[in-house]
Parts: sequence; structure tokens; C-alpha cells
Amino acid sequence: MLLAVTKTWPASDVEILYELGLRNFAENRDQEAGAKVGQLRHLVEARWHMVGRLQRNKAKSVVEWADQVDSVDSVRLAEALAKAAHARGQKLDVLLQVSMDGDTSRGGCAVQDVPELAGAITRSGDLILRGAMTVAPLTMEPSQAFEALASVVSGLRDDHPTATGVSAGMSGDLEDAISHGSTCVRVGTALLGSRRLTSP
Repeated sequence: MLLAVTKTWPASDVEILYELGLRNFAENRDQEAGAKVGQLRHLVEARWHMVGRLQRNKAKSVVEWADQVDSVDSVRLAEALAKAAHARGQKLDVLLQVSMDGDTSRGGCAVQDVPELAGAITRSGDLILRGAMTVAPLTMEPSQAFEALASVVSGLRDDHPTATGVSAGMSGDLEDAISHGSTCVRVGTALLGSRRLTSP
């Protein structure tokens, strides 16, 4: 899957990508995404992913626009999303975010905590575990991180048959990610160019 990272870019750019055949789009700020998705309801086949760190108090708002949350990294966040999905009456697809170097301050759960988190997601009944994602840490070679993530997902599949997705790789390292089994690459810069400056 080519997941177009459209954060900070206007709805008009999403429309162009949609016309070119893309259907999966990623945002990382709830307020921006909610407004953008609202403008693009006419793109009926568009599927929206929440990427990046997510605070529990945003769960209710995020499930109003996101088809999938790709950054679930704690049991408490999973519980908040499950509650919000239940209230909305619609199951929510999620990916488990894994920190391959164990530095959870940047997002992601530690590898040893994956089974506990996966179990909490599955038991909720309102979330569907679709796999795992990672961002290659600066302290590791990307190929090493991607190979490790593929191993994590392989282990997950035994107990969670829906967890088949491996989301790894961005504009600068997507080839490495694909060679190590990534099923989804998150691409922004290579599609849309460098980010605009948010201030002069």
C-alpha cells in the first residue's frame, strides 16, 4: 500500500492524488484532519489513517474521521479508542506502533510489551488489530529496524490472524522497508515535495 502523508497540505492536493488513483491518506493532527476530511467527503473511496502520536483525550474526535489509527502504543490509548469506537457503533482498524530501540518517549511500545498490548486490542471487541508499524530510529540502521518489525508481526499472526500488516518505510528508506517485508509505505515528501514553512 502507498499511504500518502498529506499532513500540512491542502484538500486540493489530496484531490489531485485521488484523481491519480491513490485512496489511502495519512494525517497526524486531529483538528487539521477533521476539517480536511470534512471537505473531502465527496471522495467516497478515500480511506483516512491517523499517524503520529495520539493523546487519549483525542480518541473520540479521531474516530469521527479516521478509518484506521496507525499509532496505538499503550493499553490506555487502546481502551480510549475502543470506548470511542463503541460509542460510534463502528469497529476501528488499528496498528500497533513499536519502538524498535526501546525509546518509547518518541512513540511506540517496547517490543516486550507487544503481546500485552495486542491482547488488550483484541479483547476490546471494538478494535481490529491489522498489524504493526514503526519509524526507523536514528540509533539503528533502517534495514535492521524493518527486519525486526517483520519478525514482531510474524509472531503476532499466530494469536491474532488479522494482524498481517507491516507498516514501515518513508520517502527516504522505503526500498529498505519493502525488501524486509513492509506491506505499507508512508510517503509524503516524495509525492508532495518538502514541507512548507509554518512561519516566515
